[in-house]
Amino acid sequence: MIDFSTQYLGLKLNGPIVVSSTPLSESIDNIRRMEDAGAAAIVLHSLFEEQLALESKALDEDLSRGTESFAESLGYLPDLSDYHMTQEVYLEHLRRAKEAVKIPILASLNGATKGGWVRFAGDMEQAGADAIELNTYALATDKSQTSADMEQQLLELVAAVTSAVKVPVSVKLSQSFTSLPNLIVRLEEVGARGVALFNRFYQPDFDIETLEVRPTLHFSKPSELLLRLHWAAILYGHVNLDLAITGGVHSAEDVLKSIMAGGGVAMMASALHIHGIEHIGRVLADVRYWLEKREYASLWETRGCLSRRSVPDTSAFDRGNYIKTLSSYSLRQTVAAF
Repeated sequence: MIDFSTQYLGLKLNGPIVVSSTPLSESIDNIRRMEDAGAAAIVLHSLFEEQLALESKALDEDLSRGTESFAESLGYLPDLSDYHMTQEVYLEHLRRAKEAVKIPILASLNGATKGGWVRFAGDMEQAGADAIELNTYALATDKSQTSADMEQQLLELVAAVTSAVKVPVSVKLSQSFTSLPNLIVRLEEVGARGVALFNRFYQPDFDIETLEVRPTLHFSKPSELLLRLHWAAILYGHVNLDLAITGGVHSAEDVLKSIMAGGGVAMMASALHIHGIEHIGRVLADVRYWLEKREYASLWETRGCLSRRSVPDTSAFDRGNYIKTLSSYSLRQTVAAF
């Protein structure tokens, strides 16, 4: 029997596939199906700090509306519990998810300010989250803001959260930072236990007929995995944080590549929307077949075997590969012309 056990954020998991943040996890029935299909852990859908801020603003407006007219208007104040619905529902869903399955449940918080992250991270921990994933989305749109400013803001946010909770915290990173190895070492210093590579930022599209900018949503493609594998392979063995690969994981081959690059887990979401939740089981069966055919005793034996520190020629991860790839393409084009 192949040992599928892996480790991520100090949690011992029974397999390599973790369901990343997706609307599918809004259903307790789906969460049970994910466990039955073989998911080793589940990251719940994200709660956005803006949702809490919007509720708070609405509450302030309702509390003040009409009170300048006459004292009796105070009797029309709304039920305060209605304005905590989003956070209350999220926390109750987290509690129910923990009761429904035996695998770890990670809460996901998408925030931008220190106060919002810290306050709600503590609530997530109390509700039973086994870990918290901080889903970071910050774009430098102000020309006065430097890359150092962006990094420092992120470090301060993560430090504030990790000092406020005892459960492990992971950071879902953007691929756009200038020096990922340096940043990840500093994230470890402020208390992060892991990083997920990478956040998929959704880009708006332009409607040239209506002259409108519209949001777009596209599922990930396996080709997106290459960037994740490249960075995981570079980082493995040089940082102590656990690595998760997220974005482009669709098949058994993708899962195996993720572990071989140095990831502790491979996160899957788009593939479940495309193929259904039961796709997890089919992928795991294919992973098992591959390992058995090559007489591996465990999946963990393969971890990091294709990382930068494990291969004899590191040029594949450096500038040398860039030159070799372009030269190879030019050579093929020349041969084809004859």
